[in-house]
Amino acid sequence: MIRRALALAVFLSLAGAVIAGTWWRALDDALTRLEERGRADLALAGDRLLGQLQRYREMTVLMADHPEILRFALDPSVPAEPVDALLRRTADMTRSDEFLLVGASGRIIASSGPGRGANRSTAPYVRRAMQGALGFHHEIEKETGRRLFVYAAPVFSPDGPVAGALVVRIETEAVEVIWRGEPMIVFFTDSDGIAFVSNRDELVLVRLDLMPEGEGEVPADLLRRKVRHIDRHEVWDLDGGPYLPARALHLTRPLPVIEMTGEALVDIAPAERQALLQALVAAAACLVIGAGGYALLERRRALAVQLAAEAEANARLETRVEERTRELSEANEQLHRAQAELVQAGKLSALGQMSAGISHELNQPLMAIRSYAENAGLFLDRAQPEKAAENLGRINDLARRMGRIIKNLRAFARQEHDGMSDVDLVQVVADALELSEARLRASGVGVDWQPPAAAVWVRGGEVRLQQVVMNLLANAADAMEAGGTVSINIAPVAGRVRLAVADTGPGIAEPDRIFDPFYSTKEVGASEGMGLGLSISYGIVQSFGGTIAGRNRDTGGAEFVVELDAAEPGTKAA
Repeated sequence: MIRRALALAVFLSLAGAVIAGTWWRALDDALTRLEERGRADLALAGDRLLGQLQRYREMTVLMADHPEILRFALDPSVPAEPVDALLRRTADMTRSDEFLLVGASGRIIASSGPGRGANRSTAPYVRRAMQGALGFHHEIEKETGRRLFVYAAPVFSPDGPVAGALVVRIETEAVEVIWRGEPMIVFFTDSDGIAFVSNRDELVLVRLDLMPEGEGEVPADLLRRKVRHIDRHEVWDLDGGPYLPARALHLTRPLPVIEMTGEALVDIAPAERQALLQALVAAAACLVIGAGGYALLERRRALAVQLAAEAEANARLETRVEERTRELSEANEQLHRAQAELVQAGKLSALGQMSAGISHELNQPLMAIRSYAENAGLFLDRAQPEKAAENLGRINDLARRMGRIIKNLRAFARQEHDGMSDVDLVQVVADALELSEARLRASGVGVDWQPPAAAVWVRGGEVRLQQVVMNLLANAADAMEAGGTVSINIAPVAGRVRLAVADTGPGIAEPDRIFDPFYSTKEVGASEGMGLGLSISYGIVQSFGGTIAGRNRDTGGAEFVVELDAAEPGTKAA
């Protein structure tokens, strides 16, 4: 219980770290993309503002050189009405708020509106124009509260000295109107931190100082905000009403030409949603992994209990099998070791099933031993000891071959891949045909086999390859009626060797299941097979690094193809 609690705590800690890391990384990446787009949009907005003001700047300089302006600046005693009319027409055409012509004394001598005679000598932009330079300023009209940009261009006399200054006042509405309501919030602040121009009314003439500490009253013109940093990104937490985002990425861009700083607020809600979505995906993945791990642990525990019960039952079965089959004690001992490995791997669930499988695989050699033993007795009765000894020698060879088959079956059950060598596949087929000759003859099955003129060497094990060929021959014999034919062919294919065994039977009912353990299409009682032959053959061929497949031929019957690696030249056994 303590171990489970500890494992759960470790998993939750790791999952929390993964989820938090995913959220942070996703938020940082999303903010980076927002900042890139925001900076591009802010640069575009700044260039747009500068472009609009540049139009008024050039117009101011051009109007300062107008002959009527220059004539009146040099001689203010002439009637001012024609100049006033000129300034009014120009203001109307350029959507300027007001044109003023300031004389050398600093007083307004002509205007597109009221205000003639007012003294503007103290205005910084007028002083700069009187010095021969272009003056620029922004101001708030005290009487109306309007925000204005002001250009002042010097009016030079023909002799060179400045005769006056042409002042153009532009209301900010003229430059704000074309980019109001755009998705990104843009504003331009002066040196005092006041938002002078913006595409949001909520930010106009608002100071951007930080909120004061404590619970004191916040000034009405102060933007309620708190600044925090997410990695390298500056984020503002705003309390500016329903039309400003609660959290926004703050971007700046200096505009020294107009003595302002362009600033932008980019809503980070989409980035937060994206980060939250990725964090939820990570959480779901952690949950699935955790649930899967827990299910696997529970399955492993249940499997351990089941295997323990099966091991106990198998031990009892083993005792009964050993009592009933003393003549196969050595085979049963090897079967016990192979069965323990198979139980551990989950391939077989009972020792009785494995015993039946081995009995199926050893049936042919046992029948041959019986036949040779009966013949040896007859030869002894006939006083032919040489032939009896020959039969006894064959029995001895078959007994050794049975032991090697059982040993190889145990190696197959444990998925062993060692013990490979260079094997003559032609000799393997010949030996398998020799062992299967009696059964094929009894079934009335003919063999179409034209062995190659020379040996064909492959990588594998001699006994296990014989077992594969015998299984294929036995299945072919069981599938055909008397008069059928088994065809065997060996051919090299691209660095490999292909062995094909075909019959003239009815074919394969379910080709995709033929290598499943215990799968058989034979009727109950029709054969002693349990559906293990092809499954064992599949494992043997796989252990050699080869392939085995079965299919139905177009001309009728089934064909099994085994492909094995060809032996390297110069390594054949002598």
